[in-house]
Amino acid sequence: MFVERIMTRDVLHVAPDATFAQVSEIMRLKKVRHLPVVEADGRLIGIISHRDVQRAQPSTITTLDVGEVKYLLSKVNAADIMHKKVITCAPSTLIEEAARLMRPNKLGCLPVVENDRLVGIITSVDLLDFFLDITGCWVEGSTRITVSLPDQTGQLAALLATVSAHGGYIVSVVSPRTPQSEGKRIAMIRFDADDAERVITGLREAGYDLSVDITASGK
Repeated sequence: MFVERIMTRDVLHVAPDATFAQVSEIMRLKKVRHLPVVEADGRLIGIISHRDVQRAQPSTITTLDVGEVKYLLSKVNAADIMHKKVITCAPSTLIEEAARLMRPNKLGCLPVVENDRLVGIITSVDLLDFFLDITGCWVEGSTRITVSLPDQTGQLAALLATVSAHGGYIVSVVSPRTPQSEGKRIAMIRFDADDAERVITGLREAGYDLSVDITASGK
């Protein structure tokens, strides 16, 4: 799945000459922690984080009076506090690749650009929502099991077939190839069934080593 499927398209942004007060007010009222800085032609030239705004404010122990503080901040605009080197992705970037860009760089968001023009934004919250969606967490009444499998071709397919054969409808499957022990891997299966116990009993009778992690979930 690509970033364009989960990105926010109507992106709040500011011009490079936006005042510090405008930037701060937009973040406060709209409850956003990042603001892209965009030229009139839509070209992305920078990004401002909530931390950048905090850093630009005078210290609480400053000797300046209120009037002096307001005067100094009135001289600050978005271009003065923005990050000019912005890590971005394209609408066609895989979602997991976007996450791989964000995680090591400790980014809270990733602007999405096309021909240098801002077309969207993806945040860490978007990635969390995506994770919850693909793991089936929102499916009420589903059951999640963790099964230990031999790390061999065909084992996962056989497991899913067994779940289906006992009346389970597969909601999601997660089975990364990172064996916990030599020759083993785990599969986390979420399924829906009129009789979840029947499915679990059938799996155990078929010789599967499993644990029931979540039942009747969905909230």
